[in-house]
Amino acid sequence: MSTGLASQISDAVKAAMRAHDSTRLGTLRLLQAAIKQKAVDERVEPDDAAILAIIEKQVKQRRESIAAFESAGRTDSAAQERAELDILKEFLPQGASPEEIAAALDAAVAQAASQGLQGGAAMGAVMGQLKKALAGRADMAAVSAQVRARLNG
Repeated sequence: MSTGLASQISDAVKAAMRAHDSTRLGTLRLLQAAIKQKAVDERVEPDDAAILAIIEKQVKQRRESIAAFESAGRTDSAAQERAELDILKEFLPQGASPEEIAAALDAAVAQAASQGLQGGAAMGAVMGQLKKALAGRADMAAVSAQVRARLNG
């Protein structure tokens, strides 16, 4: 792990060890394991974009777990997942503002319309463009809901 983001994560693991912060250390070790797994599976060293995708996936998993734990009334587990989510968010780029998201959405919908795309094809094209534009900077589930609303009405 020699990329910038990987070295930041490695430094954060060392700092968590020194501080005896078990929650932070455990979360970061899980993240490092996911990065290593990707490196082994693909036989290439993940770059920052690949590591960001891994972090986004883990953030999404934490959000889903929080929702599941809260609906089951397990507030202690939800709190643990929230703490892990906060740690993972530290490594994501600065979030996009609602105005940036709206502008990117407008541009992507306009481009799909100019190509004559409708329905599922338009949804796929718009989401593909937005994933590139907003990678790691927006909750793509929320963006997807906005795209669906815009395309359907």
